[in-house]
Amino acid sequence: MASILYFLVLSLSCSFLFSLSESNYVMNPAYLLVLPTQKDASTGLHWTNLLKRTPLTQVPVLVDLNGNQVWLNCEQHYSSKTYEAPFCHSAQCFRANTNQCLSCPAASRPGCHKNTCGLMSTNPVTQQNGLGELGQDVLAIHISLGTQLGELFTVPQFLFSCAPSFLLQKGLPRNIEGVAGLGHAPISLPNQLASHFGLQRQFTTCLSRYSSSSKGAIIFGDAPNNLREFHGHAIFHDLAYTPLTITPQGEYNVRVNSIRINQYSVTPVSKISSTTVGHSGGTMISTSTPHMVLQQSLYMSFVQVFAQQLPKQAQVKAVAPFELCFHSKNISEYPSVELVMEKPNGPVWRISGEDLTVQTQPGVSCLAVVNGGMQPSAEITIGARQLEENLVVFDLAKSRVGFSTSPLSSLGVKCGDLFNFVNA
Repeated sequence: MASILYFLVLSLSCSFLFSLSESNYVMNPAYLLVLPTQKDASTGLHWTNLLKRTPLTQVPVLVDLNGNQVWLNCEQHYSSKTYEAPFCHSAQCFRANTNQCLSCPAASRPGCHKNTCGLMSTNPVTQQNGLGELGQDVLAIHISLGTQLGELFTVPQFLFSCAPSFLLQKGLPRNIEGVAGLGHAPISLPNQLASHFGLQRQFTTCLSRYSSSSKGAIIFGDAPNNLREFHGHAIFHDLAYTPLTITPQGEYNVRVNSIRINQYSVTPVSKISSTTVGHSGGTMISTSTPHMVLQQSLYMSFVQVFAQQLPKQAQVKAVAPFELCFHSKNISEYPSVELVMEKPNGPVWRISGEDLTVQTQPGVSCLAVVNGGMQPSAEITIGARQLEENLVVFDLAKSRVGFSTSPLSSLGVKCGDLFNFVNA
């Protein structure tokens, strides 16, 4: 009898320790988690393949820097042996910050169960919302030591939203099945990975500009200290940091004090902020907006100063949605833009002319900055184009954003060079 009791106690103890180690897994801090990304040529937005379900399946999703969670369409083609729908008011629902109960009247399937949690999902391009079911399933991601990709590590019970399929109908690249939210919310992709693997709450984006020839990367963990050199280049050597704030909507914001174009000042952002009703004065960083967007008064001043730096005879008829276009052959170099961060003499985020222009027709390039109207969500939105071919570090633990003061191209490096994604 004593031996049987000892066996039961030993078994329960082992089970408890296994459960404890599973929920508090601590990865070697030198390791990073790496997610390959690609640029969609038609929209200018970036997407990735998430490895989810059982058996593991590639699921193409849009990269949304400000998204609250991963959401997927479960109404079509979602098949998995490990999908579960947490009961309403469960610990999982509490973690997802939802107390809404949901019951689906149809036959049970992923995204349709009784007495589950309801979770709102958003198409970040159209801003359309839809209510879906909180689900959990396996997610796998590549581990890396340096620039070499290693094995797949899994999160067995990754929380996400089964969103309604109508959210996929507009604004997204073709064949996209959902959104990978990288925002500040508790069940966003970076927060779940950091929690599960014991990583530092930090991720780095290096988005590729080249839609068909190379892959960029989102790197989870302390990349500046663990990916210091690439082929002899100290790729993080010139990082500058500025405070990161979170809006009530969960968006990543920084503070831009002023803008300079070839050292000529544009209207200070503080003046726009103080005279425009309903504005926070912040600058949003977004991957769901392909180009920079400026509040109308700031936009008009920006375009005027930019145009003054180029030959007037080079200007041609505008190509919508852009309002300032040029004959490319008549321009040897476009003016560079400097965003002066936080305070008058704060760190400077330099944006090259290449990062602010786009070829719209053969021989015609346009200033890829869009008029956001009088009441945009932020005075300035730094879009995906401005993030491309740059290392941008989102340090959530220290509430700061790090950015390269010079582009990777100055070192002869592209985002597509950092990792070998042949087998990813």
